[in-house]
Amino acid sequence: MTNLFRRVKNSVTADLHEMLDQKEQKNPISLLNQYLRECEKEIEKVRKLIERQYVLKEEFTREYVQAKDLAEKRKHQAAVALKAGEQELYEFANGEQIQYEDRMNRLEEANRTTMEQLDTLERNYTEMQHKLKDMQLKRLELMGKENVARANYRVSKMLEQSNQSSTSFTRFSEMENYLERLEHQVNSSYFRNTIDARIAKLEKQQSENTVTQS
Repeated sequence: MTNLFRRVKNSVTADLHEMLDQKEQKNPISLLNQYLRECEKEIEKVRKLIERQYVLKEEFTREYVQAKDLAEKRKHQAAVALKAGEQELYEFANGEQIQYEDRMNRLEEANRTTMEQLDTLERNYTEMQHKLKDMQLKRLELMGKENVARANYRVSKMLEQSNQSSTSFTRFSEMENYLERLEHQVNSSYFRNTIDARIAKLEKQQSENTVTQS
C-alpha cells in the first residue's frame, strides 16, 4: 500500500512539474508573478515570526528581572534570619533564593538563545527582501523584453502582409483620390456660390446708379 501511494504521489508530482513547465513556456511572466506572490507571503510570515520573537525576548527579560529582584530579596532575608538565629526561616529564604537564582540562569540562557535566533531570523529576512527585490527587477526586465518582442512581431507581421499584398496601399490610394475629388467639389461649389453673390451685388449697384443718374 505504501508503494502504491508513493507511485501515485510521484505521478502527480511529475504531472504538476510538466504542467508548470508548459505554463512557463507559454507565459513565463505570469508564472514569475505567481512565484513572487508566494515569496511575499513567506516574507510576511517571517516578519511576523520576528515580531513574536521580540515579544518573547521582552518576556524573558521581564521574567529575569523579576527573578533577580526576588533572589536578592530572599538572599537579604536569609542573612537577616541567619543572624537572628531563625534557622527554619533561614532555610526557607535560602531555598527560595536558590530557586530564583536557578530560574535566572534558565531565563538568561533562554534569552541568549532567543537573541541568537532573532539575529538569524533578521539576517534571513533581510536576505529574502533582497532576493524579492532582485526578482521584481528581473520581472520588469522581462516585461520590457516581452513588450519589445511583441512590438517587433506586430511590425514584422504588418510589413510581411504589406509585402505580400498591395491591398492596403490600394485602399489608401482610393481614399486619397476620393478626398481630392470631394475637396474639388466643395471648392467648386463655394466658388460658384461666391461668384453668384458677387455678380448679384454688382447688378444691384449698377441698377441703383442708373436710377440715381436718371
